[in-house]
Amino acid sequence: MAEQNKAASTYAKGREGEDRAATYLTSCSFEIVARNFRMKGGEIDIIALEKDFLVFVEVKSLPKGDTDTLASELGSRKQHRIVRTARYFLMEHPEYASRFIRFDVIALDVPGLEAIHHIRGAFTESGPA
Repeated sequence: MAEQNKAASTYAKGREGEDRAATYLTSCSFEIVARNFRMKGGEIDIIALEKDFLVFVEVKSLPKGDTDTLASELGSRKQHRIVRTARYFLMEHPEYASRFIRFDVIALDVPGLEAIHHIRGAFTESGPA
């Protein structure tokens, strides 16, 4: 039972963080296209439009972390899963094929950074930017 409560609490905190990130993006003139887009083996928290860019956004809430924790949370394996999921999204939604693609990260509540830290172009299809 404790495991279920912990999982529910983690899910709720993740959802709250994604809500904050989506509100932030909207306030910065992004148009939210999708949230929690999933495929087997991958998920993208937020997909948004910013001018000519289709932006795939990973949201990380790390109130007890630091920039090193953030870097390890976004390792090459995680980046690869996000890129693969983005490719799948584009196959499913060819209407976005003419857009430039960007991978952003929004880090929430990381000590030493602003409460909402937006890293534009955090990585590319071939790895860290």
